[in-house]
Amino acid sequence: MRDSRIPQRLHVLASGRWLTVLTILAAAFAAWRFGVTPSVAAQQPRVLASPQVEVPAGAPLGQPIARPALAQATDGNALSIVSDVAELAVQSVVNISTTKMVHVREQASPEEMMRRFWGMRTPDRGDQGDSQVERANSLGSGVIVSSDGVILTNNHVIDGATTIKVKLSDGREHIAKVVGTDPRSDVAVLRLEGKVEGLKALPLAESDKLRLGEVVLAIGSPFGLSQTVTMGIVSAKGRADLRIVDYEDFIQTDAAINPGNSGGALVNLRGELVGINTAIFSKSGGSQGIGFAIPANMARSVMDGLLKNGKISRGFLGVGIQEMTEELQQEFHVQGAGVLVSDVQAGGPADKAGLKRGDIVQKLGDQVMDSPRRLRAVVGMHAAGTKLQAQLLRDGKPQAVDVVLGEAPEAQAPRKLATGALDGLTVAPIDDAARQKYEVPPQIGQGVVVTEVAEQTAAARAGMQPGDVVLEVNRRPVQSVGEFQKAMAAVKGRLLLLVYRDGGAFYLALR
Repeated sequence: MRDSRIPQRLHVLASGRWLTVLTILAAAFAAWRFGVTPSVAAQQPRVLASPQVEVPAGAPLGQPIARPALAQATDGNALSIVSDVAELAVQSVVNISTTKMVHVREQASPEEMMRRFWGMRTPDRGDQGDSQVERANSLGSGVIVSSDGVILTNNHVIDGATTIKVKLSDGREHIAKVVGTDPRSDVAVLRLEGKVEGLKALPLAESDKLRLGEVVLAIGSPFGLSQTVTMGIVSAKGRADLRIVDYEDFIQTDAAINPGNSGGALVNLRGELVGINTAIFSKSGGSQGIGFAIPANMARSVMDGLLKNGKISRGFLGVGIQEMTEELQQEFHVQGAGVLVSDVQAGGPADKAGLKRGDIVQKLGDQVMDSPRRLRAVVGMHAAGTKLQAQLLRDGKPQAVDVVLGEAPEAQAPRKLATGALDGLTVAPIDDAARQKYEVPPQIGQGVVVTEVAEQTAAARAGMQPGDVVLEVNRRPVQSVGEFQKAMAAVKGRLLLLVYRDGGAFYLALR
């Protein structure tokens, strides 16, 4: 549970209500998908061609493999498709238990009390000041994706673990080692140690083809209850801006998921892995029918990088971006979805492709760009060297440019953007003294530097800070304090500033 990190009580797989299986919906879906009705199935029954799904050792990972032949039972009941899928898929889902050493203060915080509630702790030897060293045990789930013992799970399931134990559906237990983790997408890859035989691997679906309303099964070990299956539908796709992880493109489902489901499987009715169950939205800590899973395509991309190269080759565009607020839409005379390019890194992939400050990216590849997080997720899901077409608006006119992604640098803390009105601001020319005092880099050759922001003024409420460099006023560059004052005097109503701060530029729309 990560209450302290997730706003509005977005829980990492919390508990909940039992989902009533909608038999009419399932029957209708089965009739649509397989082209039969219960009465037809009774006359022309189908059987399973093979009850096993295996990926041969050494087979390429992250690619869809042969699917199980799912069909009606001989009694003609179309709902048996759900049972066919569930009975096969549970063989590929494992229980993960971890042990980690933690330091607990004598007076535990509320967050520590929550962690104690969801995990069991055994005191261990050792003291560090006013804290006690304890052994914490926690439970989660994982999915077998290769018959030679590769397992997908969540990073938060195994984060900080000193020992990882995996229990298979048939009761066998193995120690697992970490192949690699990616906290920015909350994906981890494990490999079972020792001799592994008879593993049933779950094929990965092309999750981009998942349909709204498609029936899915959530499989995992809630509260340690292994091979628990719940049923729901795909409630939404492409959920972002949840602020759970850096790269978000979640599948939303109403299948009930609970503590211990983290890292488990979200499966379609073709017996394929479509997602890794990760989090729920809840006001009570229990399941309220809003759960989130990492798409299989994103998990596949991370897994391939970790297995083949030991690291993630994540794409990089080299732009500063921000959301198109209502004020910015008015200033740029646009409507609808889009992400505003506020800065372009010199010599970066976007610069080489011809992107410019003020461009509004509407699509990247085949994905609609409706938020900065969506753009970051799409770029991050592709490896360096990938070529994508960016469809954008420039000065109100549509453009299309091809961008070859570069290699992403290490993560940087996000920069908060200010909004509000402007007054109480003092500016000065960018001379040598100002450059030294406010650490203005040499490449900033224009603008005026903010030297003072009066308290309790609109400028302070807008978030302006000493050291900010105002580069443009209403899309016009300013070279001196005189030009800045002249531009400000000409402002009537709306004001659009381009501000440089901490290595990047952003637009600030004011009234």
